[in-house]
Amino acid sequence: MAFHPQCLATGIGSFPHKDVKRVCDLILETIPEIPIWPQLPNANFREQMEVQFSEAFPNVVIDDSNEKMYFNTGEESTTELEVFYESYMAENPEHFKISPEFSRGIYEMEKRLIADKPSSIRFFKSQVTGPVTFGLATVDENKRALYYNEIYRDVVVKGITMKARWLLDKFKVSGYKQICFVDEPILTGFGSSTYVSVDRKDVVSDLNEVVESVHTNGALAGTHCCGNTEWPILIDAGVDIISFDAFEFGDTIAYYPEQIKEFLENGGVLAWGIVPTSEKITEETPDSLITLLKERIIHLANKGIDQNLIWEQCLLTPSCGTGSLSVELSENIFYTLSKVSRLLRE
Repeated sequence: MAFHPQCLATGIGSFPHKDVKRVCDLILETIPEIPIWPQLPNANFREQMEVQFSEAFPNVVIDDSNEKMYFNTGEESTTELEVFYESYMAENPEHFKISPEFSRGIYEMEKRLIADKPSSIRFFKSQVTGPVTFGLATVDENKRALYYNEIYRDVVVKGITMKARWLLDKFKVSGYKQICFVDEPILTGFGSSTYVSVDRKDVVSDLNEVVESVHTNGALAGTHCCGNTEWPILIDAGVDIISFDAFEFGDTIAYYPEQIKEFLENGGVLAWGIVPTSEKITEETPDSLITLLKERIIHLANKGIDQNLIWEQCLLTPSCGTGSLSVELSENIFYTLSKVSRLLRE
């Protein structure tokens, strides 16, 4: 599926709002061409990044009162594992649904799209927590990262794959072309001593399994990482869109000019997170951010990549999700993003 965004804008996922109608209004107003469904971690513990995608996973224990989640991987866990794999092998995405208790944003945005049928929409974007981030950020009963348990790492990969399929099916009725991001913020630490035992080929393989499922369901696949990482990992995993923090780490994408050039020439898209998701937004204007983006793109073009191609394959986003910020700051970020996108396209 060809995608040439030419400075259209979209979001990453999380918002600080508790009022789901207000945040959907914000999304449809500020990023009308590629809106998203919002994740609302402040509204409910179950909407936090890993918890939101844990529903129907085998032997997950959710402690709402203490706002904790872990997996009980002991010997008595086999029954739920069998149910999980039976549903996976039967290709039953509905078993892996995200219910309203885990996301009000999905259902509110679905209702808006079906009722209003906004004509501005070019693509609709969903997002799932990537399998590497989920596996490394979630623990078992012994507080060991789930990713290091071979059985449960496979559970995470296949479970996230089915969550992505369910989301794509959910929004297919709206009639819009779709994008699904597989968010991997934890890859910022890849190669560090913290994750020294995480193998590159496993990261590529696990991410690719989810990406291929997205492709099979007729959608574009993206990945968001909000810090510096080894960007060719994402290319090797087969993603169509690489989303990165272009405000703080904009030059890092140019560390791999040959791979990025080939990625863009093959139709890949860079999602430049040029609008900062911090108090720094108060020190910036749309014009100053456009100036910074132009500098970043010229820097990349100087590595031997056609500047016109970079602009053609340029998507704009905030540098990360805004879930940890104030509502006021989050809305400022999205209005600024909207203005940057509009000015560049004009």
